[in-house]
Amino acid sequence: MSQKRKEGTVIKLKNVLIVTKDIEKARQFYHDLFGLEVLLDQDGNMILTEGLVLQDEKIWKAFLGREIIPQSNACELYFEEVDIDGFVKKLATLYPEVVYVNPLMKHSWGQRVVRFYDLDGNLIEVGTPM
Repeated sequence: MSQKRKEGTVIKLKNVLIVTKDIEKARQFYHDLFGLEVLLDQDGNMILTEGLVLQDEKIWKAFLGREIIPQSNACELYFEEVDIDGFVKKLATLYPEVVYVNPLMKHSWGQRVVRFYDLDGNLIEVGTPM
């Protein structure tokens, strides 16, 4: 059923798409660390809970006609975690090869955060709730 958008209404952001070389490894990474589950799997496109979409690099490269630049630092996925110490231990145990931008630190306003790249060079920040 189609729904018309009324003038003055806000367009909603539905998903954020990131590119991955190995969609199954990426799915496992986001499940292991953040508990994200697969909602829809369509041959190279996988929608996870919380609105994260994984897309196979080959599809993205064909669409754009350009190379993918890992660790480009052009955007960041942000997650909040109350037990940040437990999260950092889990990250180090499950993915010791992860590349950190900064280890667990405390900002001047009191929030504790850790920043690192996922297996494909997408920047992630995990912080305590504000």
